[in-house]
This record gives sequence, C-alpha cells and structure tokens, in this order.
Amino acid sequence: MGNKQTIFTDEQLDAYQDCTFFTRKEILRYVLRSVLQTVTPQLCNIKESESLNIITFAEDIQSKHFQGLHGRYHELAPHLVPMDYTNDPDCKLPLALIVNMPELKENPFRSRIVESFSEDGMGNLSFNEFVDMFSVLSEMAPRELKAIYAFKIYDYNVDNYLCKEDLEKTLNKLTKEELTPEEVELVCTKTIEEADLDGDSKLSYSDFENMITRAPDFLSTFHIRI
Repeated sequence: MGNKQTIFTDEQLDAYQDCTFFTRKEILRYVLRSVLQTVTPQLCNIKESESLNIITFAEDIQSKHFQGLHGRYHELAPHLVPMDYTNDPDCKLPLALIVNMPELKENPFRSRIVESFSEDGMGNLSFNEFVDMFSVLSEMAPRELKAIYAFKIYDYNVDNYLCKEDLEKTLNKLTKEELTPEEVELVCTKTIEEADLDGDSKLSYSDFENMITRAPDFLSTFHIRI
C-alpha cells in the first residue's frame, strides 16, 4: 500500500459504519432485521439478551479496523478497488479472489463462508460485505452472531433448515472426507435423532442453537484473524 492513504468522506465513513456492525444506531436494523429475516424466520425470535450482546459487539469495533480492512480489500485487486472512495465506487470482488486470501484458503468452508456473506449468493463481495464477513468472524463477535452465520454456512440448499444432506456435506468438510459413507450416515442420523426437537427429521435454527449450547467449544474456532 506504500504511503497511500485511504480516502473517504465523513459521510461515507458514517454510512459504512451504520451498515457493518460498527455502531449502535444501525445494528438492530442491519443485523436483527435484515440479516436475521433473510437467514430464517425462526431467527427473528432471538432473545433480548442476545440482541444486547450483538449491540455491545458493534459498539466495540473501531474505525481503525474498518480502514485496515479496506487496505486488505484493496490489496486483492488494486486495479479494481480505488483508494479514494469519495466518489462512492460500485465495486465487487469475485469469489476466486476472496477465497485465496491467506486467512481463508486453508478453510474447508471458504467458499460457503464467502457465499453466505454475498448479496448475490455467488460470493461476489462489495466492501461492505467484506467488512461484514471479517467482523462476524473476528474473535470479538458474540457467540449468538457466530451461531447465526454457522447455521447459514452449513445450510447448503438454502432452505432455512439443516437436513441430512447438509449435515453430510458439513461432516465431510470437517473430517476432510476421512470417514466412510457408512460412518457419515450414522453420525448424521444420530445427530438428527438427538437434536431434532420437533420430529421433522431436520434441524431448525432453534434445534441447531440448542445443540451447540451442549458443545461449548463448537464455535471457539469460528474466527479468522486479519
């Protein structure tokens, strides 16, 4: 990046912070309304205490992190991403560039992670979406928010449930396909039997949330440092 300084107007900084978990003002609108409603209707029943955790997280994020993330975004494609944002450029970087970042390229869920944060579902990320992704995956993000996105990432067929096929794909990714098909079948069947509270043979977000509360270490590694 040399000595170049990222240039934003004060209004742009305020606008970016408003929609990327950075301020209290917009956190409920952006996360609890926009994100939760697009992930699954069940998530709209998030507890008040969990909402407060998300708000606290937003207030803890500082503008310097935002500026640093822009530097990383710019490094991925200097010919596409301007340093000067005063003209409000319309820029998105493709999945192929994002997943090859050192922070992501060894992650077995790298494509699903990026796709889950992209508006088009194809992994093309605007700067806002890029910031959202690393904010949620930071160590400071609350467990409740990580759980929401973990569910979204594992929901391969995007039907707002984790079915047996979703769990099989997830398990194969987690184990690097070292289990036999029979072992995968057994684990996924047992998981649904134990976690499916309403007996519909698939896991809702409530089922998933209840399951991971019994596994406190489940989300402990659900973070990426940048």
